[in-house]
Amino acid sequence: MQWELVVGIETHAQLMTKSKIFSGASTAFGAEPNIQACPVDLALPGVLPVMNRQAVALAIRFGLAVGAKVAEHSVFARKNYFYPDLPKGYQISQFEIPVVQGGSLSFVVGDQTKTVRLTRAHLEEDAGKSLHEDFAGQSGIDLNRAGTPLLEIVTEPDIRSADEAVAYAKTLHSLVTWLGICDGNMQEGSFRCDANVSVRPKGQKEFGTRCEIKNLNSFKFLHAAILYEAQRQIELIEDGGTVVQETRLYDPDKNETRSMRSKEDSQDYRYFPDPDLPPLTISTQWIEQVKADMPELPGQKQQRYQDELGLSAYDAATITATRAMTDYFEAVLASSSKDSAKTVANWLLGEFSASLNRADLTPEQAPIAPALLARLVARIADGTLNNKTAKVVFSALWEGEFSDVDSCIKGKGLEQISDTGAVEKIVDDVLAAHPGPVAEYKAGKEASFNFLVGQVMRAAKGKANPAQVNELLKRKLTT
Repeated sequence: MQWELVVGIETHAQLMTKSKIFSGASTAFGAEPNIQACPVDLALPGVLPVMNRQAVALAIRFGLAVGAKVAEHSVFARKNYFYPDLPKGYQISQFEIPVVQGGSLSFVVGDQTKTVRLTRAHLEEDAGKSLHEDFAGQSGIDLNRAGTPLLEIVTEPDIRSADEAVAYAKTLHSLVTWLGICDGNMQEGSFRCDANVSVRPKGQKEFGTRCEIKNLNSFKFLHAAILYEAQRQIELIEDGGTVVQETRLYDPDKNETRSMRSKEDSQDYRYFPDPDLPPLTISTQWIEQVKADMPELPGQKQQRYQDELGLSAYDAATITATRAMTDYFEAVLASSSKDSAKTVANWLLGEFSASLNRADLTPEQAPIAPALLARLVARIADGTLNNKTAKVVFSALWEGEFSDVDSCIKGKGLEQISDTGAVEKIVDDVLAAHPGPVAEYKAGKEASFNFLVGQVMRAAKGKANPAQVNELLKRKLTT
């Protein structure tokens, strides 16, 4: 039987506010346990929640970015369940009327563009954290995270593969960090995904029974968990079993999902409007104010880079994958000629990105400032350097051997030989020294030409202009 995978993703993005969603306690990461939990977070008798205005503004920003409806009136509800790190015995969330309704997110998978519909994005508070490792036979409770503001972003079940799920999650991660509403730190729990996974026979309209895999905090784990869970469900059904709706946990050490608890439906949470919080009212003027402060979105920049700078769709999408890379690219262009955009993009996506990955750095941490890279690109454009010698200069600048492009070129003797007479003499010497490959090329062996080019570049110590070398060789070999 042929099976189709169906995935929906719920993402918890921690909003970048200095204080919690209903109290003035700090949201800073890394504090000693329980020192950032105030009476509101601890649910002490008589305390009342007060809405954090900045959290709402960030939710509005997200809604505008994904083309959603920002509700003029939305309601907070109590989601009732028991867990040791949930002080009140309920979570303040939104249910029937969320602040952001609908919208969509498009992304590229391979060479295809996919659009996933968003059901909603709602505001809610985070729970605390249960600690099991440092307490023999006991669990500790850290309530520092209790009350941290979250935006839960929920998709429709539009995703059909693990690759699509990861591409969606990466695009969403890029968007929320681009907008400045979430720092995106997955290791610290600022961006966590839950994957709702089910399978069905191809061609069937009805969805299969879904299982939710909780708290996936890396794209690698998201991909692996979906693949494992889909295979588990397929094998279970084909063996005559039945998939049970439940919440599961992914174990990366064993690369498997395992059952945590039966999956509740909405009625199990006994939602009802929170009597301590009035309905959230968002005026048209507030929405317009947020819209006026919005940055240019990644998709808009991609199109502009293609239209105005002549970049390919792939290059434009890759550069705008993160705000940091986009800012670096534009800073290099600010010190370069407009027609150098493609060369700049090639360097950023090539040597620059590779060096960042090796050193585990972000663009803003790169040891080569944008103006310095712009100078390197200019030296390629004016013929002082070819691609090979430019890489030598780039490496020297990255390692801190030189602080200036021209001094590095002079210090390493890398200035490109562009004098026609000098290059022609080297070409003549190479042709005279290699009569065999010359004859082979003239007999139709194209590979011999590349050999001769290599010999000329070697004799010139890599400093000859490659285009000039190719032109001279072809002219002399055909006369």
